[in-house]
Amino acid sequence: MPSELLRTADAVVAALNAAALSLPFTAERHYQPVFDLSEMKDLRVTVVPRGVDVFQTARGKGTFDYKVDVAVQKKFEKGDAAELDPLMELAGEIAELFRAKRLDAFPKAAWVKTEHAPVCAQEHMQELRQFTSVMTLTFRVAR
Repeated sequence: MPSELLRTADAVVAALNAAALSLPFTAERHYQPVFDLSEMKDLRVTVVPRGVDVFQTARGKGTFDYKVDVAVQKKFEKGDAAELDPLMELAGEIAELFRAKRLDAFPKAAWVKTEHAPVCAQEHMQELRQFTSVMTLTFRVAR
């Protein structure tokens, strides 16, 4: 199971890096999207393996739902709409990128759902002056 979870996370990284989205970035896989505040001046998109749900569908058969988090993070200066709207737009583009699709780098994995609430972490905005938006993508593998 864990190897398929990591394959799913790596396939999400590959899809993000291959996509032409509104802001430039290089996605990376980490186990925690936590960085020094000084490193947050540049936009960071981080993919984190989150978990696995296993369901039996028939005798000896099951579905494996692999969950990965995608974090969009950047330190801001003013925190106004002109600065934050493009980051919110990027988060929406990322969510849409995977909707109703399979992962090219791991085609057994089909998108099931995206959870994106809250859309940005208020405590990061208030305490760190940092935009942080985390969505959980779920991909299903049947075997």
